[in-house]
Amino acid sequence: MLFNSFVFLFVFLPVVLAGFYGLGSKIRNSYIVCWLFLCSLFFYGWWKPSYLILIGISIVLNYFISKQAGKGKKSFLVAGITFNLLILFFYKYADFVIFNINVLSHSSISYLDWALPLGISFYTFQQIAYLVDCYKGVRIETNFVSYGLFVSFFPQLIAGPIVHHKEMMTQFRNPFLTRANYQNLSRGFFIFMMGLAKKVVLADSFGLVADKGYGNIGLLGVQDAWITSLSYSFQLYFDFSGYSSMAIGLGLLFNIQLPQNFNSPYRSATIQEFWRNWHITLSRFLRDYVYIPLGGNKVSPGRTNANLMITFLLGGIWHGAGWTFIVWGLLHGAALVVHRYWKKVGVEIPAFFAILITFFFVNLTWVFFRAENFQDALGLLSAMFHFSNGGAPDFFLVSNLHNLPIWIAGVVLLFLPNDMQLGRQMKPTPGYGIATVLLFLLNMIFLNSVVQTDFLYFDF
Repeated sequence: MLFNSFVFLFVFLPVVLAGFYGLGSKIRNSYIVCWLFLCSLFFYGWWKPSYLILIGISIVLNYFISKQAGKGKKSFLVAGITFNLLILFFYKYADFVIFNINVLSHSSISYLDWALPLGISFYTFQQIAYLVDCYKGVRIETNFVSYGLFVSFFPQLIAGPIVHHKEMMTQFRNPFLTRANYQNLSRGFFIFMMGLAKKVVLADSFGLVADKGYGNIGLLGVQDAWITSLSYSFQLYFDFSGYSSMAIGLGLLFNIQLPQNFNSPYRSATIQEFWRNWHITLSRFLRDYVYIPLGGNKVSPGRTNANLMITFLLGGIWHGAGWTFIVWGLLHGAALVVHRYWKKVGVEIPAFFAILITFFFVNLTWVFFRAENFQDALGLLSAMFHFSNGGAPDFFLVSNLHNLPIWIAGVVLLFLPNDMQLGRQMKPTPGYGIATVLLFLLNMIFLNSVVQTDFLYFDF
């Protein structure tokens, strides 16, 4: 069930909201938590009912392990982390390991071909963070249903944001949780519509161009190669930030404030700033549970550089089972190391050029993130810098001139206040009401005119 589907918008969401507010005035919060938990499981099982078995086992085992880890038993913490990583490994990385063994040993071990369960990377990291927090003495959840809702809350279950238990469950225990808050309802609906527009109007339009380019790399000239790479950079941003905005908007409809996941990252002047603004909750997880435990920047410069490289190597691996993701992660780790030395030199670059250089680097590295293999990645980079004479310069450049309004809208939106900033400024005024209605109509037009597509981060 996609956020950008009619069944979600006009059946599932209204039913869940009706139960939430309709029952909320008559029953205790514990029953409302149960209602949201059951609805979240239904939402997850809609994709494939068998997925419920895996997430159910994960929730049950992590819940009971957390109780022992919370008593300071390190063996249970290690066992819990091991269990979570093994599940993630077998579903996400086993075939990648088998592929490399086959290549190196010239063998022919059969692949497992297990389908990647939706959201497994997100809810696995979320539960690992919870186990570590329990071991450190942060409050332990004593109610199984509440813990289940923490893991499975449907707005952020599939693709984040990655949340901490302490920032969620205090909200679910709020005695006024089900009291209608018209500020939250209006802001939530507006932010949700902004995120939906990012997905169906912008991301899916850029995706058509990017898919065509990446599917025909050998035919691309230099102009088309740049259009292809930029299209994917825009598609990925509007797709994932759109999902995150929709998740935050949905949370507000239930009086739940989810953490911000994007803060205009393409306006960043340094690679460090970029990672503070892109996928903020993943960066927070990697900082708190990988970088700092390794020593962070409280060790020698050489160790600090190694810590950065290890952290972003793991960040690359988290995103996908492939050498292209590993290279992508290492490139960003290396860029952060270079940034550290650049800061010591003390040379200031004008803001405009700093933003341009940062975006240029990010755009180039997204090529490894998107390409199916090294051959495709290097082929596109070669075409971008005209290292080869192949390609037809007008393969699809002219045919996509009708997308010019989409390009203009995409570029302009990067420099306007983002969804969260607009949401914070929003007041229930006629102006915002008209804007929300127009967004709704625009989204309905595009939902009727394009094929519904999954969000890109569903694959991670």
